[in-house]
Amino acid sequence: MSTLSLAVRDSSTMLRRNLLHARRYPSLTLNLLLTPVMLLLLFVYIFGDVMSAGIGGADRSDYIAYIVPGILMMTIGGTTVGSAVSVSTDMSEGIIARFRTMAIHRGSVLVGHVAGSVLQCVASVLLVGAVAVAIGFRSTDATALEWIAAFGLLALFSLALTWIAVGMGLASPNAEAAANSAQPLILLPLISSTFVPVDAMPGWFRPIAEYQPFTPAIETLRGLLLGTEIGHNGWLAIAWCLGLTLLGFFWSTSLFHRDPK
Repeated sequence: MSTLSLAVRDSSTMLRRNLLHARRYPSLTLNLLLTPVMLLLLFVYIFGDVMSAGIGGADRSDYIAYIVPGILMMTIGGTTVGSAVSVSTDMSEGIIARFRTMAIHRGSVLVGHVAGSVLQCVASVLLVGAVAVAIGFRSTDATALEWIAAFGLLALFSLALTWIAVGMGLASPNAEAAANSAQPLILLPLISSTFVPVDAMPGWFRPIAEYQPFTPAIETLRGLLLGTEIGHNGWLAIAWCLGLTLLGFFWSTSLFHRDPK
């Protein structure tokens, strides 16, 4: 069997293992999924009218359209925290050490975690998107090509954050530390353009919100789904995704292949 065939076979096995693990222990995924859903309902039904007026909208439906792309990106950030916890758990419980002694492709362990996390991110986005549609979100102006581009952006962003989360999990001594170290993946969307435009923020705070990964990705997704101006955000979003993917990949693989202490 060739090296490529071995890698594909073992990666598929590890992917199946991680999906079965997620199905048997869904509490972590559900807890992370509840946060964006609750924020969506809170800001739409409690603050919706006020926030809509703040962005120049006519009613609550305008704010639903504005907030949903940000909530979808926040869903990805929250879901990938589960990857950091899962990887750290495997490391601390000795499962990774056991895999090192087996005749399997070493990279398949990480590939299984990453592929499983991306699939969970996509499923979470679909569930939150269904809630958004149920409460009134519509994207009638988006073409089929724009929908494909939007889905591709969500998948690419999921891949980038997953590799970062895997690195955090490998660098953490236990699952609790992994969950804590991955908190920026949840907190960064809160200081982005998810809830209010960057222009409405104080001048000293605006650069923090503008030059981080989530804001250009959110603005690009808004442009694809709602027809707003994308501008330079599209290139920035792609650059952030590719940069984070490469950073997370090399960081994770270097941690994984180092000699255990």
